[in-house]
Formats: sequence, C-alpha cells, structure tokens
Amino acid sequence: MSVTNDRKSGFAALIGRPNAGKSTLINQLVGQKIAIMSDKPQTTRTRIRGILTKPEGQVVFLDTPGMHRPRHQLGQYMMEIAENSIREVDVVICVTDASFGGTEKDEYVLEKIREARVPVVLVLNKVDRIADKSKLLRLIEEYQAAYPFVEILPISAKTGEQVDLLTSIVYKLLPVGPMYYPEEAVTDHPERFIIAELIREKVLLLTREEIPHSVAVVIEQLELREDRDVLYINALIYTERDSQKAILIGKNGDLLKRVGILARRDIESLFGSKAFLELWIKVKKDWRNREHLLRSFGYERD
Repeated sequence: MSVTNDRKSGFAALIGRPNAGKSTLINQLVGQKIAIMSDKPQTTRTRIRGILTKPEGQVVFLDTPGMHRPRHQLGQYMMEIAENSIREVDVVICVTDASFGGTEKDEYVLEKIREARVPVVLVLNKVDRIADKSKLLRLIEEYQAAYPFVEILPISAKTGEQVDLLTSIVYKLLPVGPMYYPEEAVTDHPERFIIAELIREKVLLLTREEIPHSVAVVIEQLELREDRDVLYINALIYTERDSQKAILIGKNGDLLKRVGILARRDIESLFGSKAFLELWIKVKKDWRNREHLLRSFGYERD
C-alpha cells in the first residue's frame, strides 16, 4: 500500500437511535462482518471498533448502542457508552432511518449530539426503502434546520450505496496522525467477545418479545485443539427467569440446537476451522439491574 506523508488518522463514532442501521453500516465500512445485526432494538450493547486502513490513512469507526431513555442498569451503561463516544472522537456520524419519520423521532439524539465539539455528519440511511425520492429533499431541509451538520448524505448501508462517499467525507475531516493499529486489522476485539456476540445474534434471530433483551452470553472455555484442528467452545447463555430458560431450550431442546447450528456456521466461516460448540443456559434473576453481574458479563463502565 503506497502512503503519503500527510496520512489521516482518527476516530469516528456512529450515533443514532436503535434500529437505525449502525451495525450494518460499520460492517460495510470495514468490508467485513464485525458487528452482529438483527431487527431487534438495542442489539448493540457496547462499543464495537471497526478499523479501515487506506492510502489516505486509518479511521477507527465506533459502533455504539442505540440511543434511548434507559429503564435499567444495562440501559444506563449503554447510554454512557454512546454519550462518552461523542466526546472522545474526531468525527461524529449521526445515523437515522430515512424511511421512517424525521427529526421528531430523533429529538433525544439531537439533544445529545449538541454536546459534540467536533464535526457531525448526518447519514440518512435505508434510502433503498424510499420510492419517492422527493421525501429525501424534505428530510434534508428538516435536519438542516435542526442542527448545523457539516454534511448530510443519503445512503443505504444494506446495498452499499454512497458508503464510499461517506468514507471519503470522514477522511477529509480527520487530523493528520499516525496509525493506531496494524494495517491488516479490522477490529481489536478478542475472539471470546466476537464468538459470544455471534451466539447472541442467533438468539436474537430466533426469539422475540422480552427474551432477546434478557440474554447475555459468556464464553467459559475457548481452546484450539491443534491435533484435530477443532475450535472447542463452551458458552453460557444467561437469562433472567426460569420461564425464559424454558423458551430458549425449546421443545426437546430444538431452539437451543438451532442457535448452536447457526452460530457454529458463522464461527467456522470466520475462523477457518471446525468448531465444537457446547451451549448451556443459566438463570440470573434481574441481571440487567445488578452492577456486579453486569461487570462479570463484560459490561464495564468507561
């Protein structure tokens, strides 16, 4: 990779409401799946770092939890992550679902980004769902009146439309500086974190109502058995009530088996080796409101 003497380097936070498409966008930006995706609100619970290195420099994108008014300790933790990210980066990318509503649904997000002391780019996402493109012009005018964004860009994170242009805009806004990560890196999250998130993604896919929000995944054992070229994984899925545990297990264990099959496929694809995945379910009453359990599940405050 050829480089210039004025390479850009910095951090850009993706901020927005739940289901705005931030995780899909960060995967498009780095060209690889590093963040789990689902149609359930509050899928992202912590900060996901995606690293993009080009001749122009290196940008570290931060996918943050969807902004909402918290109702429990886990929700408060998620909001602290998102709000702190606004104050710690070089560029803020505000992501909104252009196919649904306007500034009235983003009042809480707009209130928070007013604390930013850096350039804020507005991304009008999901334009692939909009048949009448004149709606975009009305949305642009509405958001321009609500906040002095440095750029407003309609995109589709799903199809990749205009994502390259977004990357170019971000690079222009970054300061000159050294790379923070090796050139080949796409994320700095450990393998245990990535595997736990892939398992949780499958739970989100196969369940509904309160269960997706009440689940945490902890990797108890992760071992590459080189004599067999098999990745051995023992994971605990925590939920809050016995009734939820029964639903997660399913009739004759069917739902838990499906979670395991789908997760194993993704793990094998990502790590390039066979995987043996063992899943167990445990109940921890009201864990989302218990500080010591949040910490033990990896939800550490900044």
